[in-house]
Amino acid sequence: MQLDIRYSNHPQDSKYYDTAALRRHYLIEKVFVEDEIMLTYSHQDRIIAGGAMPVTKPLALGSCKELATDYFLERREMGVINIGGDGTIVLDGKQYAVGCKEGMYIGMGTREIIFKSNDARHPAKFYINSCPAHKTYPTVHITKDKANHVACGDAAHLNKRVINQFVHPAVCQSCQLSMGMTELDPTSSWNTMPCHTHERRMEVYMYFDLHEDNVVFHFMGQKEETRHIVMHNEQAVISPSWSIHSGVGTSNYIFIWGMCGENQTFTDMDGIGNLELK
Repeated sequence: MQLDIRYSNHPQDSKYYDTAALRRHYLIEKVFVEDEIMLTYSHQDRIIAGGAMPVTKPLALGSCKELATDYFLERREMGVINIGGDGTIVLDGKQYAVGCKEGMYIGMGTREIIFKSNDARHPAKFYINSCPAHKTYPTVHITKDKANHVACGDAAHLNKRVINQFVHPAVCQSCQLSMGMTELDPTSSWNTMPCHTHERRMEVYMYFDLHEDNVVFHFMGQKEETRHIVMHNEQAVISPSWSIHSGVGTSNYIFIWGMCGENQTFTDMDGIGNLELK
């Protein structure tokens, strides 16, 4: 397991970052590496985001010095969504078959976590979000059919999409983690516009299903001082609570969002009009 550490910073500091500094602080460039668990620990609400890609061998998630616990989920909860081939997650000896675009909520106190691919030629890609927890809630296997689906946007504004809420109060209980997958219609390229912030929660976006040379321009920063980061396929970005988070692609795409913080109220956000942006 590889764990990268990212520290929190003040929004005033970000105004002076050049492109390289923005990418160094906020971009998670490598999410999936063959036969590795790649994780990034952000001090923004202490979320951990990353990927496990078992190809030739199972991958066991252990603890590390930075967590100072005997096992990874001793004081944490976790959400997982598979974006690759069919796979298996073993939790304290119990096996769960997790197909493409299926997910799991894994409760605090789970000691053994092992990721496997069913076929090395088509490996699973388990995308992971984890945050601190104070209570154990039941582990749940969440197929796409079991997710809560919210259609929004329209083709005229290039933001027609379906929000598939996986770890969400309408689907399963969790302490503070929320997680889901948003799929854009082929007619659309904006994921969230008009944009917003939510002062009470931070967020991580992971963009995928970008083919060939397509990219996403991920917008961040405060409304009067916006910045952007160019995102490639299967990269993630950290969005602090003070930052807008919106993106437009050179094609349609899919992204997974994960949030943690004060509440799990999906609609608790501060909207920003397009003409307010600078």
